[in-house]
Amino acid sequence: MKKSLTARTTHNMDEQEQIKREINALYAQISNMIGADKLILKAGKLEALSLLRSRKSEERVLGLQRVIFENPALSSVPTAENIPQILQDIYEELADQMARTTVEEAIERKVVEKMQEKQEEYLQEVKRQLLKEQGGPENPQTLKKFAELEKMKHRKLNRTAMEILRPQALTEIVGQDAAVTALMAKLASPYPQHLIIYGPPGVGKTTAARLALEVAKALPQSAFMTDAPFVEVDGTTLRWDPRETTNPLLGSVHDPIYQGAKRDLVDGGVPEPKPGLVSEAHSGILFIDEIGEMDLHLQSKLLKVLEDKKVQFDSAYYDPSDKNVPKYIRQLFEEGAPADFILIGATTCSPQDINPALRSRCTAVFFEPLTPTDVKKIVDDAAVKLRVTLDSDVAAVIADHTSEGRQAVNLLSDAFGLALYRQQDEEEVVITKEIVQTTLRAGRYSSNALKHNTALELVGKTHGLGVSGFLGSVLEIEAVAFPAGQAGKGIIRFNETAGSMARDSVFNAAAVIRRLTGEDLQNYDLHVNVIGGGQIDGPSAGLAVVMALLSAIKGWPISQQVAVTGEISLQGQVRPVGGIPEKLYGARRAGLNTVLVPQENKEDIPNLPGMQVIAVQNVDEALPWFFKGQEKEIYAR
Repeated sequence: MKKSLTARTTHNMDEQEQIKREINALYAQISNMIGADKLILKAGKLEALSLLRSRKSEERVLGLQRVIFENPALSSVPTAENIPQILQDIYEELADQMARTTVEEAIERKVVEKMQEKQEEYLQEVKRQLLKEQGGPENPQTLKKFAELEKMKHRKLNRTAMEILRPQALTEIVGQDAAVTALMAKLASPYPQHLIIYGPPGVGKTTAARLALEVAKALPQSAFMTDAPFVEVDGTTLRWDPRETTNPLLGSVHDPIYQGAKRDLVDGGVPEPKPGLVSEAHSGILFIDEIGEMDLHLQSKLLKVLEDKKVQFDSAYYDPSDKNVPKYIRQLFEEGAPADFILIGATTCSPQDINPALRSRCTAVFFEPLTPTDVKKIVDDAAVKLRVTLDSDVAAVIADHTSEGRQAVNLLSDAFGLALYRQQDEEEVVITKEIVQTTLRAGRYSSNALKHNTALELVGKTHGLGVSGFLGSVLEIEAVAFPAGQAGKGIIRFNETAGSMARDSVFNAAAVIRRLTGEDLQNYDLHVNVIGGGQIDGPSAGLAVVMALLSAIKGWPISQQVAVTGEISLQGQVRPVGGIPEKLYGARRAGLNTVLVPQENKEDIPNLPGMQVIAVQNVDEALPWFFKGQEKEIYAR
């Protein structure tokens, strides 16, 4: 019995020692978690300091209870039997507190980091503001460069000659009265139309469009506001980007990664739409020079904008639910950029060379080629603006070397500069013919229309008419005939550079001549030539070839005062051809004032004072204008 009592006593002592060790370990853990000093302060506030310093385990457990549970009202000293359960409760509470402390510390660290970042940003912003208020981040080098820029701004050349000589009103545009009237008729309406201006270069298409808008703005019924923009772009510079990363005409989207949107948008991963020229021209005019040279895919996109009157944007980076997207970007993506404008295209191409879909949506205005008289007036008006005196034949010399108003003005400007250089000591600047000729030689200019001696009568030579673009020209067609070495085995030669359709005209002409005269051209060796190797794209030289061959076979001289155009049929009918106005202008420049055209082209004949234009229906009607009486031999036969 004594041994059993001793064993129990030893067991109780071991349990007490185990409890003391647990209490000491728990105390150390709490001290490490909150710090020894803080533990003492906390225990003092909770009236647990004396309990923690007690030698009795029960009182120390009570002290730990008050500290862990932060409850000074706890007063019951636990018994030895309750201590294990109480310690277990303390462990669980301590674990919860340690977990909360870890989370709170992590959150606190993040808060501190964010506060530090915001503080640094704020400090940087304050610094920038202070630098801005104090003159910016300047140093001697930056101030020197700024001074150089300011100095450059105050050093300017005089205005260019084109700025001075460019028409300032529609009435100053020479030779285009009908075209200007048609242009204003389409823009002055409350419902203006899209249009394409056709015409040769340098006749005032761009200037007329710009001035027409200014006139239209002042009209009470006009659809254009007083601040309506005129946005001008060259169609040759506009190309379709299949990646759609850049498009100056329609606009594009700058994504926040590769294309560099604004910094504040990049940080939020927000794409930035960049409206193009169609939006810049909203409520005004978008003028596209050389519109026929635009990429066809881009033209199709432009047609879509013309119909919708807005441009739609799309991006894989746009998130409509993102609250960081600014209002203007959200509206651009969801509603598109406004693009309600009037399109004016200008081109030197023929209408058939323009995209049919684009052509169908635009009305046409045709600017005429300038006549020598028009060019002379442009030169005379420019001389008045330059305050320079011209010799009597200067304007005529310039008009003989160019049919473009812009080029004529440039030539006069060059001659003006040369005259100033030579006549430095003279008060009045005079531009002489010699000065103009020196300028022409320096620029390698040549006469744009060969003057023909119309007083002559030549065998086997006629004047046909051709057209390239909007410029007409005179074709010198000649023919010679020799008896064939063997009857019925003659040959016909024709220069290959003139084109296959022109060669067919020779064979058609042979059939017509045989029908008229009974002559079989197989009995002759014939050679037909277009002087200068001119390319004839169509059959319009047919009637001219008939006259040249007939003259060569019969030996009849042809009047050189007449030019002719028209396709010839096998029955001798003169069929209609294109480019009549341009061809007539070309004949006039060459000094030919009598022109025969097909009867069916009669409605295409423009009003050209001093020029005789005769419409003929067949070969018989044309013969008297080329041969003086000889054609009666045909009728007698």
